[in-house]
Formats: sequence, structure tokens, C-alpha cells
Amino acid sequence: MSTGVLELPQVEELYRSLEDKVRALRPKEDLTKLEEACRFAAERHKSQTRKSGEPYIMHPLAVAHILADMQMDLVCIETGLLHDVVEDTGSRLDEVREKFGDDVARCVDGVTKLSKISFANRDDRQAESLRKMLLAMTTDIRVIIVKLADRVHNMRTLDALPPDRQQAIAQETIDIYAPIAHRLGMGKMRGELEDLAFQALQPEAAADLMREIDAKHAQHEELLQSLQTQIEQKLQRENIPARVQGRVKRAYSVYLKLKRQRITLDQVYDVLAVRIITDSVKNCYAALGVIHNDWRPIPGRIKDFIAMPRPNLYQSLHTSVIGPGGVTFEVQIRTEEMHRLAEEGIAAHWKYKEGSKGPGEEDQRIAWLRQLVEWQREMSDSGDFFSTLKVDLYSEEVYTFTPRGRVIVLPRDATPIDFAYAIHSDVGNTCVGARVNGSMRPLKTTLRNGDVVEILTQAGHQPSRDWLAVVKTARARNKIRHVINAVERAKAVEIGQKSLEKEARRRGVSLGRISNDDLASVASEYGVSKTEDLYAALGFGRFSARQVLQKVAPEAPTPLEAPEPPPLPPKIPGAPAPDGDLTIHVKGADDVLVYRAKCCNPVRGEQIVGYITRGKGVAVHSAQCPNVQNLMYEPERKIAVEWARSANDPLPVKVVIYTDDRPGILHQLTSILSAESSNIRTLEARGDEKRTDNSAVIDITMDVRDKKQLERVITGFRRIPGVRDIERAQNVS
Repeated sequence: MSTGVLELPQVEELYRSLEDKVRALRPKEDLTKLEEACRFAAERHKSQTRKSGEPYIMHPLAVAHILADMQMDLVCIETGLLHDVVEDTGSRLDEVREKFGDDVARCVDGVTKLSKISFANRDDRQAESLRKMLLAMTTDIRVIIVKLADRVHNMRTLDALPPDRQQAIAQETIDIYAPIAHRLGMGKMRGELEDLAFQALQPEAAADLMREIDAKHAQHEELLQSLQTQIEQKLQRENIPARVQGRVKRAYSVYLKLKRQRITLDQVYDVLAVRIITDSVKNCYAALGVIHNDWRPIPGRIKDFIAMPRPNLYQSLHTSVIGPGGVTFEVQIRTEEMHRLAEEGIAAHWKYKEGSKGPGEEDQRIAWLRQLVEWQREMSDSGDFFSTLKVDLYSEEVYTFTPRGRVIVLPRDATPIDFAYAIHSDVGNTCVGARVNGSMRPLKTTLRNGDVVEILTQAGHQPSRDWLAVVKTARARNKIRHVINAVERAKAVEIGQKSLEKEARRRGVSLGRISNDDLASVASEYGVSKTEDLYAALGFGRFSARQVLQKVAPEAPTPLEAPEPPPLPPKIPGAPAPDGDLTIHVKGADDVLVYRAKCCNPVRGEQIVGYITRGKGVAVHSAQCPNVQNLMYEPERKIAVEWARSANDPLPVKVVIYTDDRPGILHQLTSILSAESSNIRTLEARGDEKRTDNSAVIDITMDVRDKKQLERVITGFRRIPGVRDIERAQNVS
């Protein structure tokens, strides 16, 4: 076989350094297949270049280097070299299997997107590719490790892509891949993915924060060096063997804390952190005692993840203390084994467990994954899939208990309803109340670490639609929606059947003479599979009984009385148009009443979704609106909408700005709006009642033309000294 592209100096050099790296780790292994994999990939990709202009083979080689640095096995590294050959070069999977074996072929197949299958839209293809990857992960975890390495290199080289692709890839990274790395315990990879995505998604905010952190770099380094020296001396006096590391908190992690707590950088307790790595669990606790004996701990900041590991098996002792000179910093204490697992997570198995596809069945990181795949199988809608996947990938941080002492781990802000469904779906469905720490509490109560929860049930009870607004777990949301959907569908079938019977009576048609085959044929024309689905669609208002009857009995006479109005009211000529009516329309229909939902007020350029209301037309929400999840339990009422190409009228958007309470800040805010020629509809400033520090809340309703203008305005606001956080608000009038 011709070496082709491999003969290029930079490619040859990169491969040889990979070979040296692998040989140093695995001196006894035959690397013949590794070179064959590189040559095969180089030959198949030889006519391809990346957006940066370099030969495409440089990307698979870079991915292989990342995997070698993680000390993965040869199957994994060979997969890294071959991961794009089936997807991008037309090579067959059978060919890969024949040359490199079943394990490599299975992993290559797992990371290959479903690009050659026809889907209705890009979201559906992306959703199915993710489903396929998640399913492959349950049998061979190396699939996701290769995919994460692939994503890391793509994020490192993101600058070569157009801005819209950068944004899309970065958003997917922060929504899906960084959380997966976290759930698999791969802290180092998660951190890099989050920081790179943050820089792409919010370049101004990232740059501003990095400037603020870099301005204190010399001060931070001096402090950390001093703290390391002091801690080492204290531990030596107590004969505790340890090595001490210092670090500055990652930019994205700092940003999230600033945003969540609405504080300034000076108020973040753990910008500086010291890590103590010792030889035993006993010495971990001894080291904690040494730290607390010399420096005062901050109440509420002590966390014991050794006794109570996180779901991704992370273990450490965390404490924040007030050190010399009043400086606050975090201390993490762990053993060498805990440190290895915290940095590398599930990937750490390959250093000590050769010839294995991954951890055993009992590993709870994989148990989580299998459960996740099971929940996702029921979802046909790509939007539902992505939103519930994002919810389930969130960090699980609340440890609660049943009265018998069973630990139930839930996401932050979870409720007793989430707790009930975590125990069993029947417990969740029949839940009527909850005792938290012995006291009756509302079902929307936010649970805290250590809460003991007792669920009260009642036979025959069914979940409420209102629960969808408060639950935090995908499991609870899916179970609630399943029950509600079944009930709503049964009602819709009954309503649809009665509406068809009523229309038949008005037109003098006997439904008894219309065969089920005729109705099934009409159902097929409307894109549903059976008569029951046709009745349900009628009940949900997708189309009218008159339309159906005209198809099954076209010869029936038209009654003299006024016809039944269609479910989606047409626009009335000369009548005032509702807000957003001229800027949004339903795909394939120009005569439908459309309005922007007041809960999110989408602006031009945002991804939008339509929801058929009963009697009010189509409500249009931003795809990111939290209410979308609560509404879309009836998929029949979802409808495609799009922004009109010609209309460019300004739309009202309300933002809430959390700031320091200081003179001149209103003038700076309004100056930015003036520079953007954005009209101010309302402006209200008040003190922040939830905080005791010198802070204020400013509500501004302003006119913007599109998403880009809104982003420019918000970026300008964030650069004003004293602005802590900005949120899109609801209920614009």
C-alpha cells in the first residue's frame, strides 16, 4: 500500500512521536497494527483537508495522541486513528473489521454518525447519532473515550470554522460532552472542554474574566507558593506524608459561581485552591484536622466526599478556610488513588486492567448510563431527547435518605416528587405528600443534603401537570409526561370521535356506513397510522371534523348552517395584528394566527417552536424556554414555525440586571441602549431584597431587532463595572 500522505514530514513526525509515546507505555506490545491503522487512515483521508488547510490525517493523529496521553489501550488508540474513515471516506465497516478486528470495528462504528441515513432535519440526525453512541457506550466504554478525545481536539482547533458552526459545536460540548466527562469522573477532560466552549460561546465574558484573573496572577502565585510551603511544614510536623499542589480555579467554573451567586470575583472563596495528596484515608482526615487547627473553616463549606462519594465515584475532603491575612482559599484532601480517579475517571481502568472493555457491571457510572439509555428509548422527538438528556447530565449533588437509611442521590434543587420517582415510578405516580425531616412539606420543596424524606401515597392518584414545572430529573419528567399524555390522549380520542359524529349528523351522513378501512386511509393521508390516531388528532385540534368528513364522504351535502371554524383561526383583514404576527409564520400556512409567547418573548435569530393552543392560535416559544418542556407532552400540538424573511420590526425584550448600587450606573446602561438605537419601553430600579450587601436590581424592557443586537446590548451591559449578572425576564406586556 502506498504510504501517500504519511510521507509528509509533519505527518511522519507526528506518527513517530505517537509510536514512541505508546512504546514507552507498552514496551512489550507489537505496534504493527498501530502503524497499519495510521497508514490506512492516511490513505483514505489523503485527498481531504481540514478547514485550517492542513492534511485531514493530522486530526486523527492528534486524537490518537490525546488517547496515548491518557494511557489508553491499543484498541482505543487505533480507533482514534480510524474514527472518521467510515463516516468521511466511504470505507466500509467490514473492511475495518477484517483488517483490525472486532473490537476496533465496534468502537469505530460507535463513534460514527448516522450521516448516510435520511432524516427529516439535522436535529433528528444529531439525536439519533447520540442515541447510537450512548447505546454503544453501554457495551464498550472506549467508544465515548474516543469521542471525548475527538471533541477535545475539535474544540482546540475551533477557530478555523465559521462563527455559527463554532457556536453550535461549543453549545453541544457544554450541554452534552462536558457533562458526560463529568459523569464518567474525567475531571481534567471536563475542565478543558468547558473552558474551550466558554471561550467560544461567550468570548467577551470569557476575555473580561480572564483579564480580571490575570491581573491578579502574580499575587495569586505568590500566595499559593506561600500556602504550599506553610502546609507542607505543618504536615511534616505531624508526620503526615503528602505532596501539596496549588491552583487557580478554572475560568468557566468561576463564571458559573459569579452568575449563580451574583457576586464579584473578590467574593469567591475558592478562586485559590490547595490540594493535599497523601497515602491513606486515615491521613486524609488527619490532614483536615491540621488545617482546621491552624486556620478557621468557613461554616457550611466542609464536604466529605470520602464517606459519601459522588455518583461518578469522586472522593475527596473539601473545606474552605480563612488563611493568613484574611485570604480565603479551598483545600482538597485525597489519596493518590482518589486523585488518579478524580483526574481520569473511568479511563484510569486501562492502566491496571488490560484486555478489558471497561469496568464491571456493578460500576455505578455505567449503571447510570444504562438507565439513561433505557429512558431515552421511548422518545421519538429530537427536541425532547436533547432537553431531557441535558437535564439528566447535570451534576448530582444532593444526598437524601429514606427513613430506613437508603441514600437517594438527586440533582441540585430536586423536590420530593423527584425523590418519589427515584424510588419507583408507582411511588411517584401515587405521591400525594411528603414528610421532610419529620415535618409535612409541599411537594415543590427544594431538598437539601442530609434530608430524610418520607413519601405519602394514595392508590388511584395520578400525577399533576403542574409537577412538570418543578421536577428536575429526566426520570420524573418522563414518567409524569407518560401518564399525562395517556390521559390527554384518551380525552382527545373521545373528543375527536364525538366531533366527527356531530359533523356527520349535521351533514346527514351515517358513520356506520363508513368502513374502518376508509377512515384508516384518511388517517394515512394526514400522516397518522390508525383510526384512533386520527380521532386523537381531531381532538387535539390538528384539523377539523369537516375536513375529515369531506374526504370519507365527499358526496355528502353541505349544511346550510355556518360551518365549524377551523382549529387554527385565520387572520382577519384590517384587524390589529397580535405581537409578532408579521415576523413569524407557520411553515406551509399563511393564514394562521401566530403570537410570541409572553414567557420567553423570542427575538429574530433565535430557534423557535410553535405550540397549538385551544382557540388562541399558535404560541411561539424560544426553543430554550423552560416552559417548552412542560407544554410539549402532547406532541400532536407541536407545529413548525419560522421567522419571516422580510419583516424586521423591533420586538420587546425584558432583561433583569443585578448590579452594585452606585451612582451613574443607570446612565451607563442607557448610554449603551442609545448607541444601539434601541428604544426603552420601561425601566425600573430597586434594591435587591434577597441580599444584605450593597446591591440593586434593574428591570429594562427594550426594543431589539434580532438576537445579534440583543447579544451586543447584553455584552455591553456586562462590561459595565458593578454589573454582576443579567437574565432574560418573563411577562413582557
